[in-house]
Amino acid sequence: MSEADFREQQEGRPFPLPPASFEFLTESLRLQAEMQLGLMRFGSEEQPPPDLDLARHTIDLMAMLQEKTRGNLSLEEQRQLENSLTLLRFRYVQVVEETRKIDAQAAGSKPAESPQAAGAEADSQKA
Repeated sequence: MSEADFREQQEGRPFPLPPASFEFLTESLRLQAEMQLGLMRFGSEEQPPPDLDLARHTIDLMAMLQEKTRGNLSLEEQRQLENSLTLLRFRYVQVVEETRKIDAQAAGSKPAESPQAAGAEADSQKA
């Protein structure tokens, strides 16, 4: 794509595209993982449920990227990736714990059938 084609494409956009950089890649992956963890919402919509498997996959991709680029990043790029991974791992654990707590509360709020009620129901079926 020529420079003129690129400029023409940019004119129709409400905002310019950022340059392709390692910083932008890291930020994109971090934001993607935050959305998958259900930490971001747009406008007045309800908080989306977390997709823990997909979030874990994105975090693992970032960890692989960190391993494969070790020694080839500037100090700033390295810090950004490390900080993003630390933050996402912490948030992942928080969301997992919160999800378990909500699931436990939901399971506990379902009325468990008491042995007396089960016996009474069995007696009524015999009659």
